[in-house]
Amino acid sequence: MSKELVNALDQLEKEKGVKKEVVVEALEAALVSAYKRNYGQAQNVEVDFDQKKGDIHVYAVKEVTNEVFDSRLEVSLKDALNINKAYEVGDEIKFEVTPQDFGRIAAQTAKQVIMQRVREAERGIVYDEYSQYENEIMTGVVERRDNKFVYVNLGKIEAVLGKQDQMPNETYHPHDRIKVYVTKVENSAKGPQVFVSRTHPDFVKRLFEQEVPEIYDGIVEIVAAAREAGDRTKLAVRSTDPNVDAVGTCVGPKGSRVQAVVNELHGENMDIVAWDEDPAVYIANALNPAQVLDVQFDPENDHACTVVVPDYQLSLAIGKKGQNARLAAKLTGYKIDIKSETDMDNADQDADDTETTDDSVSSDDVQQS
Repeated sequence: MSKELVNALDQLEKEKGVKKEVVVEALEAALVSAYKRNYGQAQNVEVDFDQKKGDIHVYAVKEVTNEVFDSRLEVSLKDALNINKAYEVGDEIKFEVTPQDFGRIAAQTAKQVIMQRVREAERGIVYDEYSQYENEIMTGVVERRDNKFVYVNLGKIEAVLGKQDQMPNETYHPHDRIKVYVTKVENSAKGPQVFVSRTHPDFVKRLFEQEVPEIYDGIVEIVAAAREAGDRTKLAVRSTDPNVDAVGTCVGPKGSRVQAVVNELHGENMDIVAWDEDPAVYIANALNPAQVLDVQFDPENDHACTVVVPDYQLSLAIGKKGQNARLAAKLTGYKIDIKSETDMDNADQDADDTETTDDSVSSDDVQQS
């Protein structure tokens, strides 16, 4: 029986990666509990498990005292000196109290506790393994779905894809193989939980890292991303090498690189624009594909501006239901007010007329005085 237990611990460590020391610690704690429950011993019991032979020994730890009040907890100095002349008051002595039938009782009592510790150890291993994938892309298989989640098998764990993380233009079926972005890994009381997304803006960033070696190598950097999942994404990119065109690199030969990302996202449109340290240029680029004539910043608000576009491009600049302007604002961090060239000219003319009227009134007032 002892050899079988040692072999079982070795096999557990080999197959599941659960260290033998973890299980032995759980076993000893379970045996102490079993002894106290079945033999009514006080709280001074220790159990020693021999990892080589598999032998189990139970010890009652007693303190050396001049006067014994509780024989379960204390031993007299006289009796201690009979054991070893070196003992002094305050020392602790271990007395073996292993019952003959303790193996059977201990096995029954310890089984549940040991399995619990094993499960906890396995959970810890799974958590450590998957926590390193936080903010990264993983590939999984759709297992099932309910009203709240789609459950994706990532190998050793089932991740959850919430409604807000599901693409509105996608339907997920069992056995579908999909890529997901790991947003969070938690070690809860129920075990490790992995939360994944296909709508997170960083999902697009990671997809481009997989398709564009220059991004992975740091030659091209994705500065910002704004996304309305399933419909459209805007990315601002820049190059750390003056000889490398950031936008062209991300688009790829004949659009192959960006098309690979679009295919993964089932047709989501991609606008890749050049980041610029000049806010006016950056905002103009962000409104791509619309042409921008002028960018005027609000002197009272550092992050607000008015963008002037040709009359025939006003609707293009604003986009369907305001999407192009909305994404450009998210991408740049500016509040953007878009006006056509005619509207801007009329506004300027009205301002000039108002100023002229104010001047004439002031002049008349001076003459009358």
